[in-house]
Amino acid sequence: MRPQTGWLSLVSACGALLLLCGVTPAPAQQAQVGNVIGHAAAGKPLYTRYCAGCHGDDGDARGENAQWIDPKPRDFTLAVFKCRSTPTGTLPTDQDLFDAMTRGFVTTNMPAWLPLTPHNRVDLVAYIKTFSPKWKTGKPGTPITIPPEPAATIASVLHGRQLFQKMECWKCHGPAGHGDGPSAKTLTDNKDDPIRPYDFSSGSRFMCGVTNRDLYRIFMTGLDGTPMPSFADDIKPADAWDLVHFLRTLQPLDTPEAAIWKAWLASHAGELKPIGPEGSGQ
Repeated sequence: MRPQTGWLSLVSACGALLLLCGVTPAPAQQAQVGNVIGHAAAGKPLYTRYCAGCHGDDGDARGENAQWIDPKPRDFTLAVFKCRSTPTGTLPTDQDLFDAMTRGFVTTNMPAWLPLTPHNRVDLVAYIKTFSPKWKTGKPGTPITIPPEPAATIASVLHGRQLFQKMECWKCHGPAGHGDGPSAKTLTDNKDDPIRPYDFSSGSRFMCGVTNRDLYRIFMTGLDGTPMPSFADDIKPADAWDLVHFLRTLQPLDTPEAAIWKAWLASHAGELKPIGPEGSGQ
C-alpha cells in the first residue's frame, strides 16, 4: 500500500506541472479522480491480486472463477460499461469507474471495494483502461445534466405508472416490478449471456446507485451492454422524474413516494386498471 501523506500533494503538483507544459497524460496509462492521479503500473499488482480471478489476467472476463459466476464478470477489453454519467455509447469518466468499484454491483458477485484505499482504486481504474484500445483513441463522453428533482406528488406517481405501461417497462421488469415480465427469460447482454431485469422488490439499491438521481441517470444514459436502453430521446426530464417516483413505490421501503401511494390507494384502488397486456396503467 502506498503511504498517503505527502504523496498526494506531490502527485497533484506533478499533474499541474504537466498541464501547464501542455503535456496530456496518456489516458490508457493514467486516471484522475478529483486531485488523485492513478497509474497503471501501480494498479497492475492490485488487479492481479483482487480482480484477475474473475475478470481474467487480460481483462477479458475469463478468470478462473468466471465459470462459476452469474451474471458474468465485465469484459474490460470491450470498454462497454453499464454505469456511467455519460451518454449511451460513450466511454465513462474515471469518476464513473471509481464509483462503480467503490459501490459494487447489487445482485452480482462484484463487491464494494471499500477495503482498498481511494488511491488504490484510482490506480486500478488506470490499469483497467489499458485493456481496450478505445481509451487510446477516444475520450469519455460529457456527463449528462440532471435537473433538480420536483416534489413527489400523487399526480407524478400516477403519471409515472402510466409511463411504465406506455413504455412497456413491464415486459421486462414485470407488472409489479419483480423482474418477471414476459420478456425476462429471453434477455441477453452484448456477449449473448443471459441477463435478468432488475427486481425492484429486492431491496433499496439499484444497479448503479441508491438515490433518485441515480435512478434518473439510468433512464437517461441506459445500461450499455444490456437490453436497458437510454430514454434520453424518448421522454422529457419531467417524465423521467415521474417514472422515478412511481418506481420508488415498487420497493420495500418506507419512502415518501410509497407513503403518498399507499394513502391514495386506500380510497382509490378500485379505480386503477392493471399494468400489463390488458391494462392501460391508468
